[in-house]
Amino acid sequence: MVIGPFINAGAVLLGGVLGAVLSQRLPERVRSSMPSIFGLASMGIGILLVIKCANLPVMVLATLLGALIGEFCYLEKGINSAVGKAKNLLSRGTNASGAHESFIQSFVAIIILFCASGTGIFGAMQEGMTGDPSILIAKAFLDFFTATIFATTLGIAVAAICVPMLLIQLTLAMGATLILPLTTPAMMADFTAVGGLLLLATGLRICGIKMFAVVNMLPALVLAMPLSVLWTTFFA
Repeated sequence: MVIGPFINAGAVLLGGVLGAVLSQRLPERVRSSMPSIFGLASMGIGILLVIKCANLPVMVLATLLGALIGEFCYLEKGINSAVGKAKNLLSRGTNASGAHESFIQSFVAIIILFCASGTGIFGAMQEGMTGDPSILIAKAFLDFFTATIFATTLGIAVAAICVPMLLIQLTLAMGATLILPLTTPAMMADFTAVGGLLLLATGLRICGIKMFAVVNMLPALVLAMPLSVLWTTFFA
């Protein structure tokens, strides 16, 4: 049974409750400095995973082709468009004032942050295929503090995000278990390395160093294993 999604969801729940209790008592310097620390931690995890690569050409090719597919399919643009429509719908449905509209925009943004991040998607698939929850546990630490910071301004509503996040991660993890019997150690190593690159890109984006379109890179996770099989069969 997978445990990572439950730990991650529990961290968001506790962080949201704690942040709502702290309210405005958390110093502004802490709120502004912590995201950079989150990005640094994400890059550290990414580096640790990249070095597990079994076939370097597979990691590079999967990332390049995956990013191209994502760009041609406008994945990140599509998500941003859906978010914009959701914000407009909620704003019309509630006759939102300026302050309330700002709340809606921030709330929808963090739903995407928690539920559609490359770290969460990769971590859930990783645990489903290997039984290793370490990625999601590390994400849980980051999400706990992130939820705490957001909840100081958005309130207890942040804690409710744990429900859709849990459902998405459980679905991905359970689906990944079906792939496990077909995998080899080299396939898993290459998949892990591609996921590590996505975490590096996520960390650079969080730190504001380079705004990678991480969502557009997600198809690389799907390509990693088939390319690993092809490379091992014909070139290795």
